[in-house]
Formats: sequence, structure tokens, C-alpha cells
Amino acid sequence: MDRREAIHRVLSVAAATVVMRDVARATQAIGRGLEGATFHVNPAGADVNSGAPGAPLRTMAEAARRLNTSTGLGPEAIVLSEGVHVIGETTLLRPASRVFSKSDRLTIRAEVLPDDPAWHVGRMPTLVHTLPLSNTWNGRPDPLGGAADGMLIETSHVTIQGLRLLGMPVVESPQPGVIRRLYTISRLGRDLDDLEIAQCLFVGEETTTPSHVAVIAHGNGVNVHHCVFRGSKISVVYWTPGSTGHSMTHSICHGVYGSGVWTAGIGNDFTYRNNVIDSCNYVWTARGGASARADAAGRGGRQAGAGSPQPAAPVSYQVIGSHFANNRRLAGSGTGARLECADIDPSFLKLSGTRVTEQAVAFEHDASKRNYLHPVSGSDGAAIGAGLFTSAPA
Repeated sequence: MDRREAIHRVLSVAAATVVMRDVARATQAIGRGLEGATFHVNPAGADVNSGAPGAPLRTMAEAARRLNTSTGLGPEAIVLSEGVHVIGETTLLRPASRVFSKSDRLTIRAEVLPDDPAWHVGRMPTLVHTLPLSNTWNGRPDPLGGAADGMLIETSHVTIQGLRLLGMPVVESPQPGVIRRLYTISRLGRDLDDLEIAQCLFVGEETTTPSHVAVIAHGNGVNVHHCVFRGSKISVVYWTPGSTGHSMTHSICHGVYGSGVWTAGIGNDFTYRNNVIDSCNYVWTARGGASARADAAGRGGRQAGAGSPQPAAPVSYQVIGSHFANNRRLAGSGTGARLECADIDPSFLKLSGTRVTEQAVAFEHDASKRNYLHPVSGSDGAAIGAGLFTSAPA
């Protein structure tokens, strides 16, 4: 072996040693659970990577697995790059050893958020759901043809921010009695608190990518703000009777073919203001508390008919500074995924500074503009601050 070959071998061994050392450090960091750890996810990444900015993971599900086994103190985050993220399995967030708080949160967010001057809608991480449908849902057999949870949030003090979430490319009702359902963001724990959904764009389309419910959550403190729901079946379900601390503000529901909001006998401290609800079937679906409890226990079933709805709970809600335009009805009541609802008296909604009109909202359809899918500047509904921006877009 000559001198040149010997030097080459030494350098190769040294390079391999550096690589092995870096992999070992990354593995140790994952096992320790760094305080304030952030896992970066990029469709071009790899799930064997560390999750650092220069070595991102490929899937949200892997980021969730890392987070669920982490230990230590402090907040944690999953940061998604722009691009198309294929959601092929449920992102289950259920940390075993880490407890979050109001100040030390778990955050799942976009790398660039709508209020950033460099943001445009093309920079939103786009989540495309391709999950298999399960024959069970909410802990019991599913009789309707299958359901899937995109994200299942089984911990308190969580923020989800700045994402674009599409439905699932299935035929929703290919046969009588079959309803294939995607629940984009779910929370099943009734003892959980503080789930914030902010600046997200939920987009469904009934014939190509139906989204059954964008957000459905048990527990307390479900706070949805500055979101846009377009073409979903139901936007948000506040699911636990008697729960408190909920809000829905500064959001837009357009073309929702079920209901803009669904309340299952929640407390009357529900904050509902500055929302634009346009061209939807119902603005609001109200479930009675007893009906919701029976349904959650598996006793709700199919109701007798659309002419005999489950009665709404005797709970009144303040509706402040909102704009209801071109909707079929203000309020309905019923039960189950089939949306067997009947129109009810909307007087339980106490309107304050809220306009109800048959004139549809004019929306911006130029995708190159920052206010894409928002009310056209100067038009009805544009002045109340609903949409993805926490301040008026430039």
C-alpha cells in the first residue's frame, strides 16, 4: 500500500467516524427529549433524520412519535415547511412523560405564518389526507362505512397554526347508509383543556375531497380564531355537554353544506363574535345536552325523522359583531353523522351588532392576492376582521 492510498484510507475512516458521531448525538438528543425541542417536517425529509432544521423528518406521524416519547420540561413544537404533506396515518399526540401548560405549549405550526410580510397562500403547508378508514370510531364499531382522524390531540395546551388542510379523496356516500368520514382535527378526552386552532385554512369539496368535520373536540377550552372553512360538511363541533371556556372568533365559513358551528349543550360562556357565515346550510346546529350524552354513549342512533328533531338545550348564546349572508337557515337541531336535522326557532341566538342578509358575500378569487378567499375589500363582511390575519392585510 503506497502513501497516497494510506492517506485516503485514514481520511475515509475519519469521515465515517464524524458521521457516526453525529448520528449518535442526534439519537441521544431524541431519547433525552431536549427542553423546548422543535421537530421540523419537510416532504423532502426522511424519518431517520434528527428533525433539526437541516435534517427534517418527512412525516408528521414520526414527529408525533418522537414527541410522545420525549421527556423533560418546557414547550415543544412541530414545524411544517411549505409543500404537500401526505397524511397517510393519524398524527396521534399523546405524550407519556411531558406535561404542557398555558405558557409551555405544544405547537404544530407552519414555518411562515399569515401575518409575516413574506407570506402568501402558496407558502401554507398543505395537508392531503390519504388515511385508511377505520371500522371503529370513538371507541366503538362504526356502522356508517368508516372514519379517520387526521390529527388526534390527546393532551392539553395545544396550538395548531397556519396550516392548509384538505379533505379525503373518497366518495362520501357511495351507497345508502354509508358515510365515509374524515375528522381533520379531533380530541376525544373529556378531561382535556385548552386547544387553540388559529390561522388555518380548511378546504373540502363534496364530490372530490369531502371533509366531514374540520374540528371536533371534547373537553373544555376549544378556541378557534382567524380560520377559514370552505366547503366542509361541518366546521367546528363543540362536543361535551356542560363544557366551558370555548370560543369561535374572526373566522369565515363559506359553502359549508352541513353547519357552520355545532354546539352540544356547551356552557353559555361560549364567545362567538366577528364571524362571517356565507352560503351555508345552517349557521348553527344546537344539540341538547341529554341527546349529545346519549350519542356519545352509543345510544344516539338514527332519529325518527327530520320532522321530529332532538330538542335544543335551553341555552342562549351571544352572537356579536358577525355577518350571516345567504344561508338556508339560521338554526337546526338533530343528531348523528347523517345530518338529520330540522329547522328550529333561532331565538336562542342573541344577536348583537350582527347582520342577517340574503345577499351573498363577494369573495376574492385571485390567488395571487393576500386576501384570497376573504371578503373583497370594501364589500359586506370585509370590515369585521374575519379571516387568516390577526391584523388587516397590507
